[in-house]
Amino acid sequence: MSADDKVPHLPKLPVCLLEHEGEMAREKGFSLIELLIVVAIILVIAAIAIPNLLRSRMAANEAAAVSALRAITTAEHAYNQAYPDVGFTCTMSALGPPGSGQPNSQSGAGILDPVVAGGTKSGYSFVLSACTGTPVSTFTSTGVPSQVGGTGQRAFCSDASGILRYSEDGVAATCLAGNRVLQ
Repeated sequence: MSADDKVPHLPKLPVCLLEHEGEMAREKGFSLIELLIVVAIILVIAAIAIPNLLRSRMAANEAAAVSALRAITTAEHAYNQAYPDVGFTCTMSALGPPGSGQPNSQSGAGILDPVVAGGTKSGYSFVLSACTGTPVSTFTSTGVPSQVGGTGQRAFCSDASGILRYSEDGVAATCLAGNRVLQ
């Protein structure tokens, strides 16, 4: 018995079973339907992920606003110590860096970060107000979202006591009138 006898021979298939006459042979690759299904799946995943991303961004902006208000309050107290005849200041720029080549002074104490001293950071606007007395013995600082529901949801405020408060509606007046203390 030869080696060829041990291997079973496959029957020869007729040519008509190997080739499909009249049909186009399918090429390797993806069909349009398969690509559309993949795109639809990606869109569904994006629709689920984007709101979470926006909420995360708003939470980060709110955390930055709280940090900035704490920095403003600390800078106000440092300003009050440095310039006791003036007391607290009611202008953000007075807490910021002095003009180019100028020494620190009442109008540019160099205590606060220039971005925050500019009045806006991370989608929030910061304002000093309610400065009373001579020397100024009190102040109020507020941070409100530039776009409520977009850059942030809550407004934050503080005064000379250093207690941070917030309002759920993103309005500074509600924050000042309310008594919701930030924990």
